[in-house]
Amino acid sequence: MFEAALREACAQLGRCLDDLGAHSPGDTSVANRFQPSAWPGVPHGTNGSWTAGFWTGLLWMAHELSGEARFAEAARAQLPGYALRLDAHYLLDHHDLGFLYLPSCVAARRSGVDARATALRAADLLMKRYLPRAGVIQAWGQLDDPAQRGRIIIDCLLNLPLLHWASAERGDDSLRDAALSHALRSQQYLVRSDDTSFHTFHFDATTGAPRHGTTQQGASNDSCWARGQAWGVYGFALNHRFAPGLGFLDTAERLARRFLQGLPAHGVACWDLSLADVPGEPWDSSASAIAACGLIEIAQLLRAEGQAERAAFYSAAADRLLTGLLQHCAGWRTAGSNALLLHSVYSKPEALGVDEACLWGDFFFLEALARSARGWAPFWHPGG
Repeated sequence: MFEAALREACAQLGRCLDDLGAHSPGDTSVANRFQPSAWPGVPHGTNGSWTAGFWTGLLWMAHELSGEARFAEAARAQLPGYALRLDAHYLLDHHDLGFLYLPSCVAARRSGVDARATALRAADLLMKRYLPRAGVIQAWGQLDDPAQRGRIIIDCLLNLPLLHWASAERGDDSLRDAALSHALRSQQYLVRSDDTSFHTFHFDATTGAPRHGTTQQGASNDSCWARGQAWGVYGFALNHRFAPGLGFLDTAERLARRFLQGLPAHGVACWDLSLADVPGEPWDSSASAIAACGLIEIAQLLRAEGQAERAAFYSAAADRLLTGLLQHCAGWRTAGSNALLLHSVYSKPEALGVDEACLWGDFFFLEALARSARGWAPFWHPGG
């Protein structure tokens, strides 16, 4: 079933590429169709979003999975835009350099294309956001912004592989040390005692003292935003690969079990797990797609450690999530859609992308299918 879905997904991505041409799409679809992005002061379709790397990564992924040269050609044509964006420092006052440059420029090397210099520049820019006294990477805004100073968000766990890659490329342990420090602080302060997670947490950037947890896209500061919980499942599991002695795999399992407890029978998460029993609340299929990747990652790590029974539990859970997504959210089954995964939510409190497709949902859906059907190695394993 997953192999057949993989072929359908690559065909659908080809139709989306036909629609977009050389343009980058927006973060979310409009009426289930991706359209060229729109950003201030630049032409439509310009690389300007924190999500642009997912689009280029989808193309590299589809090239590897299908063997179709047009996907690689389109991805390669987008790479100069990543360097130009660094030159102009266009909408880069955030931590999502890993999301942008790892599945685009680092991943390019797997198809024989060298964008190493651009990716290293991005890692350097990400390091500028590291606050040594707090031991964290600031998520959003300029570093002197009092509203954002010392704030982290759980998504950043998936940006850290860029620093680990750059550290290995350069032989510079300072990048690795910063990534490990941020992951440890996230483990200590973003994960609650009941195995739910904060979306964001605030530190005093001067003293390093922890302040309080909040949310930006969840239902409340104390709720459990589904996508944030999924970022934690996958993010901590990934960081275990870089530092297996720090308990990150155990943390990933804790978050995973809590995520699974909050799922309805059909396997598609409510946008906030605290609202799972409230009728009429929208799904966030992208949360389930990210979590499925995390569950596959956990199972792979456990299997390598000889924990076959635990690994089988997480593999079966990933299959359950993927089956639900295929049955209820596959975009190629909806007339007029050019997306892979429908019924996601970007930000319910801000009324952004509610019940639409989103680039990260498409990306992690295709990744989960590829890992489940073919054992495909994800771009978040940049060392191989």
